Formats: sequence, C-alpha cells, structure tokens
Amino acid sequence: MIRKVDIAIIGAGPAGMFLAHLLHQHGRSVTVLEARDRDYVEGRVRAGVLEQSTIDVMARLELADRARAEGLRHLGVNLVMDGESFRIDLGEHTAGAGITVYGQQEVMHDLFEASITRGINVVFEAENVSLPNFSNSDRSSSAVCVRWQNGGKDEELECDFVIGCDGSHGVSQEYIPSTESRTYVETFPFAWLGILAEVPPASEELIYGSHAHGFTLASMRSPTRSRYYVQCAIGDSVDAWPDERVWNEVELRLGPSMSRHVTRGASFDKSITPLRSLVMDPMSYGRLFLAGDAAHIVPPTGAKGLNLAVSDVTVLAQALGEYFDTGSERALKAYSSVALARVWKAQRFCWWFTMLTHRNAQDSGYRQQLQRAEFDYLRSSTHQQQVFAENYVGLPLAGSIQ
Repeated sequence: MIRKVDIAIIGAGPAGMFLAHLLHQHGRSVTVLEARDRDYVEGRVRAGVLEQSTIDVMARLELADRARAEGLRHLGVNLVMDGESFRIDLGEHTAGAGITVYGQQEVMHDLFEASITRGINVVFEAENVSLPNFSNSDRSSSAVCVRWQNGGKDEELECDFVIGCDGSHGVSQEYIPSTESRTYVETFPFAWLGILAEVPPASEELIYGSHAHGFTLASMRSPTRSRYYVQCAIGDSVDAWPDERVWNEVELRLGPSMSRHVTRGASFDKSITPLRSLVMDPMSYGRLFLAGDAAHIVPPTGAKGLNLAVSDVTVLAQALGEYFDTGSERALKAYSSVALARVWKAQRFCWWFTMLTHRNAQDSGYRQQLQRAEFDYLRSSTHQQQVFAENYVGLPLAGSIQ
C-alpha cells in the first residue's frame, strides 16, 4: 500500500528541516528525504551567523533555548582595509538589533533532535529520489508520486506537494523545465579557504579585512573555537595552504592593530569554496516548490545563505497552511515573488560587500580607487553605516509567523 502524506520534502538541510518543523506545528503530515546520513548533514561546516529573524523563528518553534544560551550575541562588526580599521555599531543603527554566532552544525543538531521528539519522519540515505508522474502533476491533479531507494529497497509515497530543499546540485531543479524558468548566475573570480582551529577568537566581534593580498575574515564558533577565511585562487588546493601560510596571510591581511590578538593553532578542518551567485525565477512549478540553496546561492560574505532558507520556508509554510485550511491558492501563487523580493535584496548586499572587500589582480587602478573611496565613505558616513547595519542584521522577514 502506498503511503500518503501532505508534503514531501527533498533535503534535510536547514531549509528542509525548518520547513518540516513549521508544517508539523501547523498539523501537516510530512516526510523528509535526505540522500546522506545524519552525521554527514549535521557535521557539515557551514554558516555561523544567524539574523534576529532566524532566532525568532527558532523561538516560535521552541528551538532557540540552546542558541540563546550558547550562541554569541554581536551588536557590532569590524572592517579593515590595508591596515586601517573601524567598527560599525549594529545596535545603534538598527534600534538594538544584532546577529548571533551559532554554527549551522548546532542548528542542525537542534532541528534533528526535536524531529525525533516530535515524530517528524526523516528518511536518511534516501537514494535515487524521483517524481515519476510529475509531468502530469499540476495543481488540479490529486497527488504527486515520490520514489526512492533505501537500504536497497524501493520506497514510494504520494503527497499533495513536493518541496525541493536539496541544494543547487539536487534533483528538484531538474523537474522545472528550462522553458518555464530563468536562472541568473554570477561567478566570482576567487574562492575562500576556510579553517577551524581550537584557539580563542582574535576579537569579540567579526573582522572583515581587505588587503592587497585579498580578503580575510576572522570569525568564531565559540569563545575557544575560531573560524578564519582567506581569499584564494579558484584553482588552489588545500595542500597548497599549510597552516603556517594561512596564519601568515590572516595576520598580514588584518594589519598590525587587529592581528596582534590572533592566536595560532593547528587547524582541524580546512576547505576551499568558490564564490558564486545563483537565482532561479520562479521558485515553483506546478506542485513543486523550491527553497533555500535549491533556488538561490549567495556568496558567503554577507552571511545570508541559511537565513534566506529560513525566510523562504517561513513564507512557504504560511502559504501551504492557507491552502490546507481554506483551499485558497492565493499565497502559493505569490510565494515565488514574495520570497524573491527578499532574495534579490540579499543578493545585492552580498555582491556589494564582496566587491568592497575582495581584490582581483585583473582589476584596473580605477577599480581599486573606487573600492578605496567606497570604504572611506562607509567609514565616514553615518547614513551609509545605517544602510550596512540594517542589511547585515537582516531585512524584515516577509511572511513572518503570527
């Protein structure tokens, strides 16, 4: 007998698991299909900066206690260019708003643990997920069939809607015809090399640095664990970046005043991530909806990836709730345009911040002078700092839970 649920979610990352909890809170039956095992998904080193709106959603889901107790609340951020530094007071410019440093690994742990307690069905190691009847599954049809394999056994269920939360390389995007959507892509000519080390942070707040050698970011995961990034070439390998080279570049790019508090130590995680932007429009087709990285990618400079995923699924959960409660498709039809309005604002900020802080050997002297002028203007203009602050802490969350 084929199982029936209201919604099938493909992908158990932040978008998929936040959505599962939101829908469960609304009384909907959900199955989440994840290609990897829990240890892999929970252990991925990803985002660490949460907007206040994300913390608010976690609180409404009764998942924020540990983030509030163990997360690091920041009301400011530091910027450095060629050794010259200044601080932007986020709280002053946003009526007390700030960000919370709490690693995605910890967020996923909280989501998974609560899913067990609440009986949310998460199927790990679900392979070869497919939607065999999707070509005929517009909203007038009765159900969508979802198939996969688990432990060598074929599985199948029927659902009213499928939500693709499986990232930019997942299967969900394949079911939206190219003739029915447009994909906007921007590829940046550099990458980030990131390390984790069991050393105290260089500062109580994040430091974004720009130097002739490139960008660097001094971040943290806890009072004893630090996360550092340095701009590198796209073709670089981690083997070309032994720890000593990373620390040398971090200190050089931060400049004397900021680097004096850097504590060196052996890294226990090291990876390289190319920077790119991607947006799919629309984020839906028939009974299939996309959310999070399946629909859009932002460069990590603005720390928006996880937060945009939460924004998407908050809007989508409300739209699905309205459909199941009243039969109205009004909110479902508006989902893509509502979500994309916030996505494009985040894209704008991340692009601007990336271009402000990164260096490219191919840039003309004119481009370099513009970058310097932009930095000086940000440092001297209260208005410009307010614009930065309100974007950095997060613009208002469309479709917020009432």
